[in-house]
Amino acid sequence: MLKGINPILSPELLATLRAMGHGDEIALVDGNYPGQEHARRLIRLDGHGLIPVLDAVLSVMPIDDFVPAAIFRATVKGDPDLIDPVHADIIETCARHEPNQKVVPLVGPDFYNRVRAAHTIIQTSEPRLYGNVILKKGVIYP
Repeated sequence: MLKGINPILSPELLATLRAMGHGDEIALVDGNYPGQEHARRLIRLDGHGLIPVLDAVLSVMPIDDFVPAAIFRATVKGDPDLIDPVHADIIETCARHEPNQKVVPLVGPDFYNRVRAAHTIIQTSEPRLYGNVILKKGVIYP
């Protein structure tokens, strides 16, 4: 245990977040996502839902502010305008940590290809479908 560090952030996950560089992306996916198949690196956080993991990651990782979009979510059946409850929770959590960042919906193949290219995938036990988000790492300013 560490002071001020959310205990959801395992040693492996903390090391990964620290090792990532500016512009690297990390995908947080639900329990149904084919994480093993799509991951270059996979970190499993079984027993944890997406939103607590997202909250923990955003508590330590800066989001890229050099690009027009740095937070992406999955879409339901290819409809970028449809917001499931899990998406509303993603948007709310991201807004608490990164109020100037929009959560951009990505349709099926665009989302999946971006996850496959991600530095790491964090597989949660989130039971809600389409509970997937991608974060692009930013910098810590001097």
